Amino acid sequence: MLTTEASVSLSWVNTVLSAAQRQGLSVEPMLAHAGLSPSQLNEARWPIDDITRLWRAAADLTSDPGFGLHAGQLVGPASFNVVSFILQSSSTLREAIMVTQKFQRLISDGGRFQLLEGPLQSWLIYHPQQGELAFSPHQLEAVLAAVISFSRWVLGQPVKPVRAQFSHARLGPLALYQEVFQAEVDFNQAFCGLQFDNAVLDLALPQADAQLATLHREYAAARLAALSHAPDFLGQLRHWLGAHLAQGVPERQAAAQHLKLSERVLARRLQALGLSYSQLVDQVRKDKACQAVADTDDAFASIAQTLGFSEASAFNRAFKRWTGHKPGDWRQRRGRE
Repeated sequence: MLTTEASVSLSWVNTVLSAAQRQGLSVEPMLAHAGLSPSQLNEARWPIDDITRLWRAAADLTSDPGFGLHAGQLVGPASFNVVSFILQSSSTLREAIMVTQKFQRLISDGGRFQLLEGPLQSWLIYHPQQGELAFSPHQLEAVLAAVISFSRWVLGQPVKPVRAQFSHARLGPLALYQEVFQAEVDFNQAFCGLQFDNAVLDLALPQADAQLATLHREYAAARLAALSHAPDFLGQLRHWLGAHLAQGVPERQAAAQHLKLSERVLARRLQALGLSYSQLVDQVRKDKACQAVADTDDAFASIAQTLGFSEASAFNRAFKRWTGHKPGDWRQRRGRE
């Protein structure tokens, strides 16, 4: 799901799903509990609020107070797409952190790292950047646990911070935090972060390869540039589609003409962003349908018409596919929240 909103890569979504599956949860019931559609698993990126809904659902259904920590411990070489390869080939852990700062968007728009350096020790601070929904504290715990897991993987040896701290109250047993971080852990602090000895940050990575790192960075920079340009292109196209659905779903040729592109170029741009034209139309319809059903009292037949459906029954089937719920159940459910 690519939108003009802040988004997160599917690789991070899969980390949450894998952690829940390890505790016996199936994917589709978890998505339904979060109010999400299985079709989103075919999309390259998710809006920040959708990943927050998934975190909440997973924590609710597992009843695991350490779910975020357990999820973060699963992070490995496949967790961060091309960024993983850059980190692996960096010269030191400090350089790997700097790479993460530069290419953070390829993983998620949901936060940024800041390295606050001191003479002997430095703080790696995580600044969450949530959407309309407040982050689950499990999301924050997963990020710091992931830093430790990935650092241990790229170094090939245990990595122990001096201290770990969180801005929220403790969720699970203190022993679990100490097991994950192997350090003193504080809660209800001003920020979330990890404190490291500088000697740890300057340890050489065993798979450092300057030439390979350069190649990976060039590719990541191109991916980042494409992602940075995506909002304007997608925003224009989504807005135009939303304004024309009432007259029927516009043909791709008409969309290309509106953007002053050929159909081939339009298809190629969408493909580079992990989308097809039909997928984007479906997503625009879904977003407008969910908003209309939840936030208005309009008749479902009227909503169906504004979205270009010829019959209410077709709209009902599409809504069930998108959300796992009938429109009436969705409206009633949202009314209780």
